[in-house]
Amino acid sequence: MFDKKLQQIKADGLYREMKYLQSPQSAHALLAGRDILMLSSNSYLGLCTDSRLRKAACDAVEQYGTGSGGSRLITGSYEIHRKLEEKIAAFKKTEAALIFNTGYMANVGVISAIADKNWVIFSDRLNHASIIDGCKLSGAEIVVYRHCDPDDLEQKIKNYPNRQGLIISDSLFSVDGDIAPLPQLVKIARGHQMLLMIDEAHATGVLGKNGGGVADYFGLSEGIDVSVGTFSKALASEGGFVAGSRDLIDYLANRARSFIFSTALSPATIAVSLAALDIVQKESHSRENLLAHTAWFRRELRKGGFAVTDSPAPIVSLILGPPDLAMAFSGRLMDAGIFASAIRPPTVPAGTSRLRINLMATHTKDDLSRALAEIEDAGRALGVIAA
Repeated sequence: MFDKKLQQIKADGLYREMKYLQSPQSAHALLAGRDILMLSSNSYLGLCTDSRLRKAACDAVEQYGTGSGGSRLITGSYEIHRKLEEKIAAFKKTEAALIFNTGYMANVGVISAIADKNWVIFSDRLNHASIIDGCKLSGAEIVVYRHCDPDDLEQKIKNYPNRQGLIISDSLFSVDGDIAPLPQLVKIARGHQMLLMIDEAHATGVLGKNGGGVADYFGLSEGIDVSVGTFSKALASEGGFVAGSRDLIDYLANRARSFIFSTALSPATIAVSLAALDIVQKESHSRENLLAHTAWFRRELRKGGFAVTDSPAPIVSLILGPPDLAMAFSGRLMDAGIFASAIRPPTVPAGTSRLRINLMATHTKDDLSRALAEIEDAGRALGVIAA
């Protein structure tokens, strides 16, 4: 049964294989004995190799041991977990926060705990799979609105008068790097007495004056009821979180199944997240360097003939169309020692396979200049840009 399904996946150009790194994840990594330039990592600030984070993990192992020993509501809660939750709440300017084992588990657990069959959920068309799955698990009626289109959202809300509703959007979309129109979403949610939930996974630590995410980027201090994010990207650790009112967090601790029935994250992982948050809050130069390089990189791609969206985020998407073209483009870059992932369905809609390039604060100008040259060569060779 599975062999036939695999054959079809391969025939459709959608087969995926894991690549095993042999070194820490940084601007350069070792893959199959080769030094490669990493353009696919979510470690946006390059903190995965930071000596302070390594020390925090080692110190936590010495103090607490390795595993957590149980779920948070049984024996798995340590003082260090409470410290991280308090720090995240302060960082996000909310009353409280709750840690989940992954960002995926946070979205699934939060949405399915908040909404039920009596609710209507209004979800951006390009929301992450974890949001989509959480919506389905909730049993609520799901209404999908056009991507980053507040007018379409408001029109659809008007079709459901007097219904309890939840508006959900990624804040920074992980595939194209575009930003949700958060001020308008806040206005719509307040105007219709609905809850607003955003997923700041790719924005936390990257965008905003203080690295707080898209809400920080827009200077929004209120209007967001549920803020979800992860420690696994710019913060170079593991786990997800939700921040909001004290009542919300207490409720989720008692009703979110992905929280209740999971063994707690290890103290070492929590210690790394704490140390990473300290760095983000105290050191802005890495974030500023990353965003400056991103703006320059986008301009150079446009000069080379590529259609690139305008966004401050370090996620640059080159839409190519068919999956085989995206794979060929990615393959040419890998041959040149550059790791840039081809993103294909079901991650993106059919006909919109693309190359996704993720920049890191630890990339040098020479790294990015080399990448630009190879990208332009591949683009010309494959007929994506003019020869």
